[in-house]
Amino acid sequence: MIASPREVAPLRALLGSDAVIVTPGVTLPGASPAEHARPGTPLAAVTDGASHVVVGRSITRAPDPLSALRRVRADLSPTTTPR
Repeated sequence: MIASPREVAPLRALLGSDAVIVTPGVTLPGASPAEHARPGTPLAAVTDGASHVVVGRSITRAPDPLSALRRVRADLSPTTTPR
């Protein structure tokens, strides 16, 4: 199932833990949510039950794509320091 970050929690509750839910439209932590119609951070999507997140535009359009990728990684692994 493909769902926006805001739709993940209700779908997870409805479909159960075995369903695969992919969430596009996530934004970088601390970034403006204006880039997406239904934004949410990668961590918020995973916390709400997303199996996978798709982060494209937030990285490819960033002034420093590697730094943006590190921010996503840090958001998904708060206890891990990005390299």
